[in-house]
Amino acid sequence: MGAVPSKCDGDTGESGLQQSESESGQDDKQRMIEEDGIKKWSSNRRQSSGGTVHCPTCQGTGRIPRGQESKLVAVIPCNDQRLKPRHTKLYVAVSVGVCLVASALVLFFLFPRTVILSPVEVKSSYVHFSDDAVHINITNVLNITNNNFVAVQAYNLTVQALNFKTVVGTVSVKNVTSVKPLSTEMYSFMIPIKLTDPGLGDYCKKPSINVHILYVHLQMSMTVYYMAHYEQLSLETYEYIDCGTNSTIAHSMQPPPP
Repeated sequence: MGAVPSKCDGDTGESGLQQSESESGQDDKQRMIEEDGIKKWSSNRRQSSGGTVHCPTCQGTGRIPRGQESKLVAVIPCNDQRLKPRHTKLYVAVSVGVCLVASALVLFFLFPRTVILSPVEVKSSYVHFSDDAVHINITNVLNITNNNFVAVQAYNLTVQALNFKTVVGTVSVKNVTSVKPLSTEMYSFMIPIKLTDPGLGDYCKKPSINVHILYVHLQMSMTVYYMAHYEQLSLETYEYIDCGTNSTIAHSMQPPPP
């Protein structure tokens, strides 16, 4: 007859398994205690030889409590490569150079330059006689030179014509023209002149004189707007016309006498 395993044998096997597991746990615990002892011994040895102290966080064990990983900061040695500057002087020099070049370019392109108003010529004149005056419509041409890198808007052109310090004609133009950057714009305007002096009237109407030369002094002023500011321009020039007939041809204006 075969032998029947008894209940006592089963109990003995289970108790043996539990005993082996407890012995294994005790071995692991003993090994950890021995490792901690070795670390503490080596730490104490370093402390006694080099005058060091225990880490206040791990107390020389080399372990930190779980959950404090994000709160603690690792110490980097002074001779670590991450602390050595890499091309810092080069980066600083390049940054300073780029800033200087950018500033110079901004100043070069946005620095206000002069806008020049200059006379060109007398384009034509139309003479008309009345009983008590001589009426002359003179068409003049001006140059507006823009030396800026932005457009210039010209406003309020005022011209006054004088003959021997007597005002003989005026004209005013509100919106003149727009001048593109780095360009010159020609602008034509007409100024009416009325001569009421009897002596000038007889001079212009005298048929025995072939050319009736009349000198006119022009005083001009104009407002220009560019780069968020207004600027006032002025110009004085002299011109001559034939007040007897419509035979005046285009000719250049004359600068004022010194």
